[in-house]
Amino acid sequence: MPAASHPGGRGAAGGVMATPPRVPAGWYADPSARHERRYWDGTDWTAQVSDGGLMAIDQPGARAAPESERPAEPPPAAGPPAAGPPTAAPAPRKRRTWAVPVAVAVVVLGLIAGLLIWAPWKSPPLLRPAGLTAGPSTTGSVAFRWARPATGPLPDRYVILHDGQVAGSVPGTVTSYRGTGLAPATAYRYRVAAERDGKRSAPSSVIVVTTATPPVSAARLQGPWTVSIKLTRGAAGLTGPSKWDETWQATPRCAAGPCDVRLSGGLNGFAFRTTLTRAGAVYRGKIVGNVFPCGKGSKSFAIRSTVRIRITVAAARVDNGAWTAGSWAGRMVMTAPYTASGNFFCPASRQVASLTGNP
Repeated sequence: MPAASHPGGRGAAGGVMATPPRVPAGWYADPSARHERRYWDGTDWTAQVSDGGLMAIDQPGARAAPESERPAEPPPAAGPPAAGPPTAAPAPRKRRTWAVPVAVAVVVLGLIAGLLIWAPWKSPPLLRPAGLTAGPSTTGSVAFRWARPATGPLPDRYVILHDGQVAGSVPGTVTSYRGTGLAPATAYRYRVAAERDGKRSAPSSVIVVTTATPPVSAARLQGPWTVSIKLTRGAAGLTGPSKWDETWQATPRCAAGPCDVRLSGGLNGFAFRTTLTRAGAVYRGKIVGNVFPCGKGSKSFAIRSTVRIRITVAAARVDNGAWTAGSWAGRMVMTAPYTASGNFFCPASRQVASLTGNP
């Protein structure tokens, strides 16, 4: 009788088989040791074994069978094993390691250690400036300095405070300041604060610095003055009091500082205007006019007298930021020529008067 065969399969004579053959007893995969997958390629069984990430392809001489058709493994015998078909040795089990978790732990610990050391999100303290010391001053400027921070980075800048208001600033690398355009002989109070990243430190202690005092000769003669006049010589030929007050106005002929002045006012009822020339603290000028008339009433007539004025600034002060004269003193010499009118005349005369001016 001819051999039976399946449609599409192969028999002993070389036909294609529809179903794979059975695997001999004793060939199996140990799931605890490795993983095995079997594939039928139409000709033979192929076992693909994987163990610990390593792959091995076993192609035993005997044909493999599905695990469902494999007979149960007999219990081990006490004596030497019976001879049988060779069994493929299981691949050695790969030792598991913890390399990746350990590396991650090291990185995490390193980051924690770095954070404890650097703490980049925590700004270093902004120290209050200290050690303020006055420097050289002029009549219009003052200077002072302070110490650098004892620890930590430098600030972005230092802010200079005068009476609570910002008077200026310098970069954080600079530890000194000079204020200019100031009034002479004046005390100024300053504080310094450090700034970094928009934040300001507590202000330093107050430092008081004073501008230099100019000489009296540098004072500016200006403004209204009350002038006390006292005749000290030649008053015998005059009638009236020997002491009286006048109001004079001094107007400098320059925009700032000391210079010649235009002097105007009254002198015994005579209105005058003249120029005083400055030489240091001394001012000189003259007036020509009817200072002391000859006679009085309807019989009086004018005398063309010459009055020479010399005043010296005695004290100075700060007025609205300017160095100005605070008081002055001087003298006035009046000379009158012989003058006649009709049956009346006045002989030549000379009077001397002291002058004292106060604002």
